[in-house]
Amino acid sequence: MFKHIKVIGFDADDTLWVNEPYFKELEEKFCELLKEYLPTKDISKQLFKTEIQNLELYGYGVKAFMLSLIETAIDISNKKVPTEIIEKIIDLGKQQLNKPVILLDGVEQVLSKLFNDNYKLIVATKGDLLDQERKLTKSGLEKYFHHIEIMSEKKESDYAKLLNNLEINSSEFAMIGNSVKSDILPVVEIGGKGIHVPYHTTWEHEKIVLDKFDDSNFIKVKSISEVLNYF
Repeated sequence: MFKHIKVIGFDADDTLWVNEPYFKELEEKFCELLKEYLPTKDISKQLFKTEIQNLELYGYGVKAFMLSLIETAIDISNKKVPTEIIEKIIDLGKQQLNKPVILLDGVEQVLSKLFNDNYKLIVATKGDLLDQERKLTKSGLEKYFHHIEIMSEKKESDYAKLLNNLEINSSEFAMIGNSVKSDILPVVEIGGKGIHVPYHTTWEHEKIVLDKFDDSNFIKVKSISEVLNYF
C-alpha cells in the first residue's frame, strides 16, 4: 500500500473518460478529405509535425487540434484547399466538442470508494479550459473532487506549483493517469507516488520508452479498479 497519502490526483482524458479515440476518428476523416493531395500516412505525419510545432502557441485540446488540421490542409495542398474542405474540418471539430462523455469502466466506483474513505481527490489534466470543464460537468463526477486544475503543461515544476498552492506535501500525494510521461514521472521526480493505468491508444507525443525504471513510488496496474489495492 501507499502509506501517508492524503491527496490523490487523477488525470482526466483516457483515465476517467474516453478521449484519444475521438481524435483518431477525426484524424481519419481529415485524411479522407485530403486524400487527393497525399497518402494517409504522409498526411498524418505532416499533421503530427504541425501539432508539435504549435503546442507552445495553442496548447492542447480540440480547438488547438482544429487549427493544426486547417494549417496542415493549407500546407499539403499548396494553399489550394477548397473553402468547402475547411468548412468540413471546422464542422468535424465542432462535432468532436459535442461528443458524449463516456466514463471508463470502474471509474465512478473507484472515486466513490476513495471519496468515502476521506481521501481528498483532485483532477490535474491538460487541455482547453472550456472543453475540460464541459466534459467534467457532463461526466457527473464533479461531486467527488476537492479541486480541479486545468494545466497548460504537466512538468515537475507544474506539479510542484500545484501542490504548493494547495498546501500539499509531495510525500502525501499520489497521481493516477494513463501517461507515464505526463502523469507519473514528473510526480515521482518531486517525491510523490504514481499509478499508471494504461489505455489502449495513446497520442504519439505522450509515448515514452522506459529502458529501466525501478522505483517503489511507481506502480503499473491493468485497470483503474486495481488502484484501490494501494490505498
